[in-house]
Amino acid sequence: MAQVSLNNLRFSKESSEVSLDQQRESFKQKRFIAMPMAGTIVWSLIGISAAFLSEQAITWMLYLGTGAIFYLGAGLSYVTGERFFDKKAQKNSFDGLFYIGLLMSLLVFAIALPVAAIDHTTVPLSIGILTGLMWMPWSWIVQHWVGYFHTVTRTLGIVMAWYLFPEARVEAISAVIVAVYIVSLITLERRFQAINAQ
Repeated sequence: MAQVSLNNLRFSKESSEVSLDQQRESFKQKRFIAMPMAGTIVWSLIGISAAFLSEQAITWMLYLGTGAIFYLGAGLSYVTGERFFDKKAQKNSFDGLFYIGLLMSLLVFAIALPVAAIDHTTVPLSIGILTGLMWMPWSWIVQHWVGYFHTVTRTLGIVMAWYLFPEARVEAISAVIVAVYIVSLITLERRFQAINAQ
């Protein structure tokens, strides 16, 4: 495949000559650490504070905290250089696909909320799993294993923690998620450094 300078591409209605393969290559050049950094921070705070809060407060913290990950990630993106809302950023079909995957994951709340109304102890289980689902389409887009690893390991780890630690489910599930995030962050940064070194 011919080497293409992707940094200078601009995607618009007029630039239909930019192929999906080129857009995918451009998408793959990104760093992708702002959101996992935000997730690591939020889940760490949830896990640490769970030992000191009432069950009702923990439930609200799970809802509000996981809802805040996107906004915290957006803020961190200006520190990491990803700049989520940069108006000068190139338009890319795969950004849209990723956000559709994100929306799909969030729609699973339609299942999580009624189940939580019956049994509130399911909240860390359901939210922990559903907020990790978006890594699957991301992994397919960038053609890298870390997203598949993240979703599968996170899901299996959460289910095991939920059954093995019934008295400390939030703490255990948070620990699983943070551990998976740390591995993912290290892998993503190494991947980004390797791309820059090419």
